[in-house]
Amino acid sequence: MSLAKKLGIALLVILIVLAAAFWFLTRGDTASVPWEDVVGTDPTLEEPNAEGIPTVAIAEPVGWAADEVPVAAEGLAVMRFADGLEHPRTLQALPNGDILVSLTRAPAKEDDGGITAWIAGLLMDRAGAGGESPNQVVLLRDADGDGRAEVRQVLLDGLDSPSGLAWHDGTLYVANHDEVLAYPYELGAATVSGEPRKITDLAAAGGHWMRNLAINEDGTKLYVAVGSDTNIADKGMEAEEGRALIWEVDLESGRRRIFGGGLRNANGLDFNPWSGELWTTVNERDMLGSDLVPDYLTNVPVGAQYGWPWVYWGDNFDRRVDYPIPAYINYVRTPEYALGPHVAALGLVFSAEGAQMGEDFSSGAFIARHGSWNRKPPSGYDVVYVAFDGRGNPTGKPIPVLTGFLQDDGTTRGRPTWVEWAGDGALLVSDDTAGIIWRVIAPGGTRQGAIEQVTGNRLPPQRNLRGQEATFGEDDYARSVTAE
Repeated sequence: MSLAKKLGIALLVILIVLAAAFWFLTRGDTASVPWEDVVGTDPTLEEPNAEGIPTVAIAEPVGWAADEVPVAAEGLAVMRFADGLEHPRTLQALPNGDILVSLTRAPAKEDDGGITAWIAGLLMDRAGAGGESPNQVVLLRDADGDGRAEVRQVLLDGLDSPSGLAWHDGTLYVANHDEVLAYPYELGAATVSGEPRKITDLAAAGGHWMRNLAINEDGTKLYVAVGSDTNIADKGMEAEEGRALIWEVDLESGRRRIFGGGLRNANGLDFNPWSGELWTTVNERDMLGSDLVPDYLTNVPVGAQYGWPWVYWGDNFDRRVDYPIPAYINYVRTPEYALGPHVAALGLVFSAEGAQMGEDFSSGAFIARHGSWNRKPPSGYDVVYVAFDGRGNPTGKPIPVLTGFLQDDGTTRGRPTWVEWAGDGALLVSDDTAGIIWRVIAPGGTRQGAIEQVTGNRLPPQRNLRGQEATFGEDDYARSVTAE
């Protein structure tokens, strides 16, 4: 056999081995834990399976036919509130019934020419998230009350990847990826009435670029969710400065403080009606396998720390992270409720006074699960309801509210992104890749009343102290025990 032929055979064998290795490495990890076990208040946490190459299972968006709608839960009906929008993400209802929607994508990135950037771009395009950002806030109005917005006008243009929206007392707050701006805006107006003022700067862009907003009831505090740049601080902790947290901004003084930290990618923000406490949805880390780590829904008490990147779900250390462990790691909180691994939980609203979703959906939280790109089989691609008990704690398993996005052939008609209450009591759901706002309601139902906030009475003091004097009752003295 000639030398050339031997070299050719050797080269062919090497190529076959490399192809087989590539095929094996890109198959990814298939989930093995039953789905019911990885959601709820006490999820099963599988042993981590650290991946050198991430599991990739992208559901390609194919859109909805003109006569197609998602599948609504029993007792609910769904229709199109608005369509033909370019990548609608966040929604904000105004007191007069108008709805604001951000048309947005990730900010443009400088192409470093590397293979990683090229692959990331391909994945983004396939998932329907690629392309130039529209950078608009659009006003939608259902003036005739037929459940469809016949008025559509651009309220703000030329923004920079806007996402978070909030309104209070004549001021519209908009979060670009790198700042929060405040615009004077009176309800019903076709345009804003003046130039914006900057409320605060934010860490710019990054892998998680959305900056979501919530404002407290009296309009004095603004909460801003900022996601991490990377999966597990892959660029170093310095690159994560000002990220993976929720800011609290005092709107009178302009001062801000870290309200909650260790939150890899906090998204939806809403106040629990039973307690008044801020809650959020959080996207957890990747590349530990298809059964880890669950995205979650949780409360955020002031000063709360959830441990990213060092730990997940309370006290589970991520051994891939080798940065010095901070002292507070012993005091991290365990999330309240698992929404499932890789579901990409985004929009969040609690049941509210005036909602018309029926008795079965009147005491809990509604969450848009945008859908996985790195789990086998795919997860999310739906809107779910999590029931809460009378004291404001989540219970049970997620209940489907809107499904039918993900198809059996591995494609998806759309990706639910945000949820918001319309003025008529319907639940609005943005579907970014399909360009649609869905409207879900219980036809013929009655609007629910307000959820009563849980309060308690303070215990009376058992003794009174006045300076150097004290008054004691008979029960305050030590009890004498006689030896037998």
